[in-house]
Amino acid sequence: MSPNPADTLPRKSIEHLEMRGIVKRFPGVLANNHVNFDVRSGEVHTLLGENGAGKSTLMKILYGLYQQDQGDILINGERVSIQSPSDAIKLGIGMIHQHFMLVPTLTVAENVALGLRSSREPLMDLERVSARIHELSEIYGLRVNPDAYVWQLAVGEQQRVEIIKTLYRDVSLLILDEPTAVLTPQEVDQLFGTLRQMTADGHSLIFISHKLHEVLAISDRITVLRDGSLVGSIPTGEATRENLAQMMVGREVVYSRPIQAVEVGEPRLVLRDVSAISDRETKALSNINLEIRGGQILGIAGVSGNGQRELAQVISGLRPLTSGSILLDDQNIAGWGVKSLRDAGLAFIPEERMRDGAIKDFTVAENLILQEHDVEPYSHGIFLDFRAIAERCQELIASFNIKTPSQETTLKSLSGGNIQKLIMARELARNPNVLVASQPTRGVDIGATEYIHQRILEQRQLGTATLLISEDLDEILALSDEIAVMYEGEIVGIVRRGDATVEELGLMMAGVRPQPQAESA
Repeated sequence: MSPNPADTLPRKSIEHLEMRGIVKRFPGVLANNHVNFDVRSGEVHTLLGENGAGKSTLMKILYGLYQQDQGDILINGERVSIQSPSDAIKLGIGMIHQHFMLVPTLTVAENVALGLRSSREPLMDLERVSARIHELSEIYGLRVNPDAYVWQLAVGEQQRVEIIKTLYRDVSLLILDEPTAVLTPQEVDQLFGTLRQMTADGHSLIFISHKLHEVLAISDRITVLRDGSLVGSIPTGEATRENLAQMMVGREVVYSRPIQAVEVGEPRLVLRDVSAISDRETKALSNINLEIRGGQILGIAGVSGNGQRELAQVISGLRPLTSGSILLDDQNIAGWGVKSLRDAGLAFIPEERMRDGAIKDFTVAENLILQEHDVEPYSHGIFLDFRAIAERCQELIASFNIKTPSQETTLKSLSGGNIQKLIMARELARNPNVLVASQPTRGVDIGATEYIHQRILEQRQLGTATLLISEDLDEILALSDEIAVMYEGEIVGIVRRGDATVEELGLMMAGVRPQPQAESA
């Protein structure tokens, strides 16, 4: 299915795109407050900001998913109206979403041609489409087989298909929303090579990411939004992680903390030959062996979907094992229920905080005592002691810096970072022996991330054995004493933090097992 000639006429290049005075309101929220933003041909312009800063709203306006209440969009000095993604594409604006928009049961060529008219209707002309895919692949280093089905492709290959789709449609400006979130470090390097080739050919790129080292590596300019307003734009040569973080948060951020030496204790959490089945009845975990001692943080690295979620669930009692054992302070806890695990000293910060960690329609106070509402001092028989509950909740709110109007505020009114702080307050207030923290900073802003890292390191000082599961390699390297890498439900290798390199970890995340060290004579 090749496009109609009218669909492939060369579009006028976007030499300069401007968004002037953009205002967007939602009920009770001013998402964009007179925001100015522009991007030039051959430039990578990064849009930075915390969750809720307004960057996604601004880009959805540019791509036609929203319409602004005030302000103008200009291309090469001419005002344009973008009422839909179709309008945006016709103007040469494309967008690659964080969650890919591909049909798994179709081939690469069929996905690329999807939505375009064929010059041979009602027949398809996939040969011409495939030839063009090969041509684009050669130019931009996007190795992909046009005849492969999307479900057969790795995540990095699927992203290449998304980029080829936009290039096939002759897009001049491309918006990339968190494009590296599911990639290994090697795949990130390959992506950046493609992006540099695109800008060399005159494409304009808008890059949205929270990973500051990547922003500094790929950008020409960086614009920061905070609370819906423009903070400022600076050339990348004048930017540092520290000043970008300060622009985003509005205060100085301690980006890395020294990990203090602690006396490592006895093994507190031990997994022996643990296997489990996924929700799809396929093998999720295969013979996992891990050991975490008191005062130690073991980081689990890996690309999303390689068994990390199931690992957290089997330890926390949310998924049954098919074989193996789990020891918590020498007790085999395999098959134990959540309450028994909690009483044995296990704390759990789940990946899906609103599904597994809290109840959105309950108040802050109700969520803080959720696991202990039936014991003293919070209850006496069938009666709740509201004074004791209020006093304890006020202590936790202050101690964990939870920003809430009151204890009676419903949880759904809080920001993601404050909900995560609440869950940490509830879990850590019990002085656990073992902490399982799964994606503890996913979707939270830099300020909350800084605070959460601080609390995890404090638990290490207290002798807690911590299993840290994160897809953010920077987070793993910043906090872990040892790093285990998961691939397709197996542990590929374990390295000490001081010996770990991004390159080695990236290869392990792709399934390459480390070579055994030669024994010295």
